[in-house]
Amino acid sequence: MGEIFNGFYSDDGELINPEIIPLPGLCLICKSHQDDDPEENLLCQMNRYDQRNNQDFKCGAFEKA
Repeated sequence: MGEIFNGFYSDDGELINPEIIPLPGLCLICKSHQDDDPEENLLCQMNRYDQRNNQDFKCGAFEKA
């Protein structure tokens, strides 16, 4: 059995450190922010990473806490 890799990777194969992904203000008031569900957290991190260079962050899954 091969190695198991946790987390997600850039298109270049680099492991993404979730601690350095910007956290938009919208995320701070979202009910999913720091959810106990690891899959939900991963989806949020991937969305934030994809939009890290955008001025206007958008999230289709946003629900006010």
